[in-house]
Amino acid sequence: MKFHVSSAQVFIPDGLPVEQALARTTHIGIGAHQDDLEIMATHGILACYRQPDKWFTGVVVTNGRGSPRAGLYANYTDDEMQTVRVEEQKKAAVIGEYAAQVLLDFPSAAVKDKANQEPVEDLRQVLMLARPQVVYMHNLADKHETHVGVALKTLAALRSLPKEIRPTKCYGVEIWRDLDWMLDEDKVVFDVSEHENLQAALLGVFDSQIAGGKRYDLAALGRRRANATYYASHGVDVATGLVYAMDLTPLVQEETLDIAEYVYSYINRFAEEVLNRLR
Repeated sequence: MKFHVSSAQVFIPDGLPVEQALARTTHIGIGAHQDDLEIMATHGILACYRQPDKWFTGVVVTNGRGSPRAGLYANYTDDEMQTVRVEEQKKAAVIGEYAAQVLLDFPSAAVKDKANQEPVEDLRQVLMLARPQVVYMHNLADKHETHVGVALKTLAALRSLPKEIRPTKCYGVEIWRDLDWMLDEDKVVFDVSEHENLQAALLGVFDSQIAGGKRYDLAALGRRRANATYYASHGVDVATGLVYAMDLTPLVQEETLDIAEYVYSYINRFAEEVLNRLR
């Protein structure tokens, strides 16, 4: 593969050749920043962990240079922060035993630029080799513009694939706006009760974010626990951790569907439920 950004790289934790490592992929997570995968693609990581016939590949699209920083990292330059975040993402790939970790290293501006097709082309290269069955990506109602930009580039790349090799499932998962507001019948609900220690370890390696002023580790694990408790008001808890997602499979399988209208349909059903209950 030849990527558009010269610093882009593919890290293979177990040292296999790149093409062989990617070809074993069954589940893939495509996120904007280092640590996004460990928040939103937990279900896929756990599903593949130590399973001989299932392998998770992670893709991080941007370089993470602009992240907030404090404490130990307060005086780090953007270049130094980028280096640290790449190393942290590689550590997560080792802990989670990923098939591969792809780092495309685009600036955030590139994924928010509607006309820039370079991220789409790089993602398409990865997807053509990996041919995943399941994709985890940012949900389209996320409030982080870079996340939404990456989600749209990801959809464009998936829609560009020949139909016979497109994934069978594609999920838009919560991060910067949770999906608790969706109707229960519209939610995809992932039970992530198992391996809480592994989940904590995957989040904990991102010290530049945690010690740097953002407790994503506590927030992500707390949200999963809260989802499990608040999911059903008239029943006891059946899980200790739930993650919510939006089913984006129809948008991948049928490229004529309007993306904005598809998302609005979820919002409209939520609004109608609220209004009907009040009436």
